[in-house]
Amino acid sequence: MYDIKLTPESFDDLHCLKRVEQTEVLSGIKAQLSFEPTVETRNRKRLRPNRLAEWELRIREVRVFYDVDERAGRVKVVAIGCKKGTRLFIRGEEYEL
Repeated sequence: MYDIKLTPESFDDLHCLKRVEQTEVLSGIKAQLSFEPTVETRNRKRLRPNRLAEWELRIREVRVFYDVDERAGRVKVVAIGCKKGTRLFIRGEEYEL
């Protein structure tokens, strides 16, 4: 089982969501990233090299960006954003991956 940590920035991102979305995202993070977070699934994928994170988890229109340290058994959630069409918004600003 992987230890999941949210960075202070991702915790702030989470608080920008509605309460119902926050609950859904936290449940999704626990369910999807506790075991085998580096296995690609329908909702989890490895990203092309970028400056944000190596992995993305999709929970409806919310995107959770995270890195994995397999040796330490740790998942670090670095950002949480919302996807609207083809545009991604993190902390209210459009973000290019």
